Amino acid sequence: MTCRPYVLPSRGGDARSGAVLALSAPPRRGDSYCGGEPRVRAAPQSSPHRGRGAGPHREPARSQLPACRAPCDLSSAPSAPSLCPEMPPNLTGYYRFVSQENMDNYLRALDINVVLRKLVCLLKPDKEIIHTGDHMVIRTITTLRDYVMDFDVGVQFEEDLGPVDGRKCQTTVSWEGDQLVCEQLGEKRNRGWRHWLEGDQLHLRMTAEDEVCVQVFQKVK
Repeated sequence: MTCRPYVLPSRGGDARSGAVLALSAPPRRGDSYCGGEPRVRAAPQSSPHRGRGAGPHREPARSQLPACRAPCDLSSAPSAPSLCPEMPPNLTGYYRFVSQENMDNYLRALDINVVLRKLVCLLKPDKEIIHTGDHMVIRTITTLRDYVMDFDVGVQFEEDLGPVDGRKCQTTVSWEGDQLVCEQLGEKRNRGWRHWLEGDQLHLRMTAEDEVCVQVFQKVK
């Protein structure tokens, strides 16, 4: 609290020269007066530990504060969740056939006759994909015939698989992470496929009943 000088008056009203005392200003509630005069509070004395002429206590300078012994490790700090969902890859491109596995057993599960199975196993199809937003066109191109899928992602439609095995399915294509997944509901259990990219290679995994056929294509443009 700030103190101001106070000249102690005499009972007669004259000021005593040189009698300057320190009082708290303004007086606090509870201060008593004796004989009409305010009770004098003693001025605070300086600490004996301070040097001559020492001023008020100051905080140590920033450079004098103890330094951190080791740098903070933020590697284990949890990262803030992303506010934007991850966008699926764009599959647009033209892909050349590279390899396939288990095509004959896959076709057998679809009841394809042996002659047609042998012919299909000799084919080396290409893939052309046009991917614009949620709309996609996938063309499977062979020397025998082409097959075209034209659909909107997430919207069920009736798919005519006559060129393949003469059946119709209720088909829905959707994204599961970075994989494009097709579910074909119809006579055959577990029928469908999924596409995904690994670098410049397009992978296709086709299923029917308990059989799985895998094809790999190389992107050329």
